Amino acid sequence: MTTAIRSEFDRGIALAPRPGEPGCYDGELDAGWQIGGGINGGLLLAVAGHALSLQHGEGGDHADPISISGYYLSAATPGAVSVRTELVRRGRSLSTGTASLSQDGRERLRVLASYGDLGAAEGEVRTSATPPQLPPPERCISVAEAPKALISQAALLERFDLRLDPATVGWALGQPSGSGRIQGWFKLADGRDPDPLLLLLVADALPPVTFDLGMPGWAPTVELTVHLRARPVPGWLRVVHSTRNLAGGYFEEDAEVWDESGRLVAQSRQLARAPRPQ
Repeated sequence: MTTAIRSEFDRGIALAPRPGEPGCYDGELDAGWQIGGGINGGLLLAVAGHALSLQHGEGGDHADPISISGYYLSAATPGAVSVRTELVRRGRSLSTGTASLSQDGRERLRVLASYGDLGAAEGEVRTSATPPQLPPPERCISVAEAPKALISQAALLERFDLRLDPATVGWALGQPSGSGRIQGWFKLADGRDPDPLLLLLVADALPPVTFDLGMPGWAPTVELTVHLRARPVPGWLRVVHSTRNLAGGYFEEDAEVWDESGRLVAQSRQLARAPRPQ
């Protein structure tokens, strides 16, 4: 029985096995996932992550990314895409593999990841981390209120129900705080519930924190690592992105993603190039 693809995100990461080439998958990158000069890095990581889920989930229960790191080699564009995976090691609780995402024979993204079963990750949680304190979604700034110039550079925002904390959007009014922090509520606009693959997108879904440093413009990702801690429950996700260091034309961006149960479900860090002066 074939399961209907129910969401734009599912269509965006959809892959078909290539006949006669085990571990190789083909898909299509839609223009609606663009930001700045290329396809959003989180969406690309989710496409590669989906390929690894298909590979590791075959004949086992290692379909969930636990830790995944992607190195962005060139900007991806709308159109056909292929992902070639390789299983490096299959263990009892974790499998490790690589993925290479390419277009027209040019590699765009190289991934190394460990996969397991997040459903088995139960037990005691010890953490000093706390979710960001946000106004309720209806009191936050929605995508519909975003500057048209921002939407024109980030088509993917129209696929999000993103509500940003008013305290962290001074940059939209020409008054960046300089603290390098943006936070808010996240859902997909079509209502799809979050799952581990969607968390890979969410880790790179908010506007670059350099906006809050008074540096608008595209900030291309060099490397992105996401650690997944639990499967999210249905509902809103609370997301915070922050940076503490911009130097030599590069900055780090740390993200935390919390689900409606108050559980920290994903953490990430990326290295990105600072936007060019406009």
